[in-house]
Amino acid sequence: MMIRSIISAALLSLAAGTALPSFARDSGSATQPDSARYNRPVKVMIITMLGPEAQVWLDRLGPWKTVPIAGLSPDYPNVHCNRHDVCVVTTGMGYANASASIMALTFSARLDLRHTYFLISGIAGVDPARGTAGSAAWAKYLVDFGIQWELDAREIPADWNSGYLDINTKNPSQKPALDYRNEVFNLNPELADAAFALSRNVVLADSAEAEAARSNFSYAPANQPPAVIQCDIASSNTWWSGTLLGQRAREWTNIVTDNKGVYCMTAQEDNATVEALKRASSIKRVDLNRVAALRTGSDFDRPYQGQTSADNLLHYAEQGGFATATENLYRAGNPLVQDIVTHWRQWHNGVPRR
Repeated sequence: MMIRSIISAALLSLAAGTALPSFARDSGSATQPDSARYNRPVKVMIITMLGPEAQVWLDRLGPWKTVPIAGLSPDYPNVHCNRHDVCVVTTGMGYANASASIMALTFSARLDLRHTYFLISGIAGVDPARGTAGSAAWAKYLVDFGIQWELDAREIPADWNSGYLDINTKNPSQKPALDYRNEVFNLNPELADAAFALSRNVVLADSAEAEAARSNFSYAPANQPPAVIQCDIASSNTWWSGTLLGQRAREWTNIVTDNKGVYCMTAQEDNATVEALKRASSIKRVDLNRVAALRTGSDFDRPYQGQTSADNLLHYAEQGGFATATENLYRAGNPLVQDIVTHWRQWHNGVPRR
């Protein structure tokens, strides 16, 4: 159920094989062109996908200087940077917008991003077995849920537990060769742990509407107040709702991460965003060890007992999670941003040991 609250909010305002691509192993090997001329250095670049996700940052960390970047989304043509070298970019929604915007950003000479920390900051659907509306999750793995084969749900073989199977495999439990090389990204675990440690005790926003929605669930953590957690993100351009689809997201995450990843957030753009950053890292314009991903639950990826998947999808806006999810992007993400800026000498050369 991919970030379904976006629509109402908008209206309201690896080579083949089994190895995972690790950022620690891919910091870029090509030489930076001699003709490159950088302008403003950036300590933190906050990557948002739609206006409300950006606005919670823009309302708090200004004043801002507008930096137009050729090739950004026509809806969001400017990067906003403050005096502390913290910047906010909005890519637009979906794979195409995210990848195109990040390519434009990272290949522009207007900003020096060679030592920048990137914070992906967006809302998502949440697995009620791992979180609730408003929960904020720091991820170590980004998994592309869309790179699969799919059978018509009405024609699934009787001995299969899913209509999805990995490309060029024979059944839903086999691991693919990862030929696309962006099926899964392993973010820097030291950065993810540092971000979690800095934010784990923050007081997150909640609401009466979200409390009422989560009371429909009979189990924790779905029926508990939101918290900062660590678990992983599955991306797809297809928004979905359903218990069986949610179970497949869990299984797919396990398969492609060799049982190291734990699915909890269903989002849209993150694998496309990081693939674009990876291209920029190949000529040392960015450092992939400096990418963090934070997603907050705006609604549930599956129904509560007695509810249909259709009802869960069609009435997502009634779950009351959008306002708390957008607010909690700032509350959970800002401790990392401020620590980097305040202690830049320690962060400049990489994630400091703790």
